[in-house]
Amino acid sequence: MAVREIRKYPDKVLKQKASPVATINQDLQDLIDDMIETMYAAPGVGLAAPQVGVSKRLAVIDISAKGAEIPLLVLINPVILLKEGSIEFEEGCLSLPEYTAKIERAEKVIVRAMDRKGRETEMEAEGLLAIAMQHEIDHLDGVLLIDRISPIKREFFKKRHQKKIKSGK
Repeated sequence: MAVREIRKYPDKVLKQKASPVATINQDLQDLIDDMIETMYAAPGVGLAAPQVGVSKRLAVIDISAKGAEIPLLVLINPVILLKEGSIEFEEGCLSLPEYTAKIERAEKVIVRAMDRKGRETEMEAEGLLAIAMQHEIDHLDGVLLIDRISPIKREFFKKRHQKKIKSGK
């Protein structure tokens, strides 16, 4: 297992729609293990494969650090089947360090995915788990947190980001 580099905005891999996972083999198991280690080292509650430079439809989520009694989830080729309700939540992202924004998401979702053994499962989630699932699935679709904020806030973010790069901080 290894901690991988987390890709940061504006890395192009973050804006690509990820390819479906075709086979569950040892390389995929190694990637899953690396992603879990990377997520915990960051620390974060979720990580999508594009965030470590791999354009595959794979994500890991563990919200137990936030007090939830839900075990670590590995989502292979996840699809949101149903969204209900609405909730606004202050989200951060490992690919956008030091930036948070209030994002409106579905309060409840039903997601179909395979686990790391290739078993298909449907999960109903609400609250933080539903938010984390939607956030990570967004990454698999090439959608970043800043794509979900208003155009004015997005421009402000981009200008601040450019200023930060120029100042070397």
